[in-house]
Amino acid sequence: MNFVSVTERLGANVVEKIEGWGKSWIFLAAVLKAIFTPPLRLRLLFVQLLQIGVNSLLVISLIGLFTGAVLAVQGVYTLAKFGATGFTGSAIALSLIRELGPVLTALMVIGRAGSAITAEIGIMRITEQIDALKSMAVDPMKYLMAPRMLAGLIAVPLLTSVFNVVGIFGGYLVGVGLMDLNPGTFMSQMISAVETSDVVSGAVKSLVFGFIFGWVACYKGYTCGFGAVGVNKATTQAVVISSVAVLITDYFLTSILTQIVFN
Repeated sequence: MNFVSVTERLGANVVEKIEGWGKSWIFLAAVLKAIFTPPLRLRLLFVQLLQIGVNSLLVISLIGLFTGAVLAVQGVYTLAKFGATGFTGSAIALSLIRELGPVLTALMVIGRAGSAITAEIGIMRITEQIDALKSMAVDPMKYLMAPRMLAGLIAVPLLTSVFNVVGIFGGYLVGVGLMDLNPGTFMSQMISAVETSDVVSGAVKSLVFGFIFGWVACYKGYTCGFGAVGVNKATTQAVVISSVAVLITDYFLTSILTQIVFN
């Protein structure tokens, strides 16, 4: 393999990535146009809220419960070295509300619902069901993508709230019930430490993560390759890209929101 062929292959890969990035933005613009173009198909939206939100409640609650329990154990162990175990409640609440709640909820929803959305749309693509919708003058952006995007924007923040509440409850059970923390101190420190800016920060993050989840899952399914291999590849890419995008976006959002709060 000579230098020219290596350069050609590298250039082709770069052009392909840039082209795919541009197509994803064009896709997003088409979906947003469909969302804001009446009428809104409420029935389709409620179906997706059921699939993404309600069906994820059990796993989100379970993960939240044990995340709060782990934070309580680690908090007591760490803060005991400084004689500050009374701040365990505030540490648990702030960790969940500002960071762990939005991030872990988004990652779990991506793994459970994002992969399903990509696979479902991908199968519709390779079996020409999307082409059939177009032949019947049904806009696939309006019928398929808009309800899923809206459901992600609504469901992820709500699931994050459930995660936070269940996580704090799990931390309280372990901290007070097993680690012998004072319940009054636990609650009072938590209430005094958590501010409105913390709640708003977590809400903004969960909203952005829901947007990323819906965008990537729908786009990868809509543009998947042919056959089972194409659907498999698109599903894997959707989960990986969404997860990485959530973690990268979390860093930048944390930096920006922290600067806003302290300034």
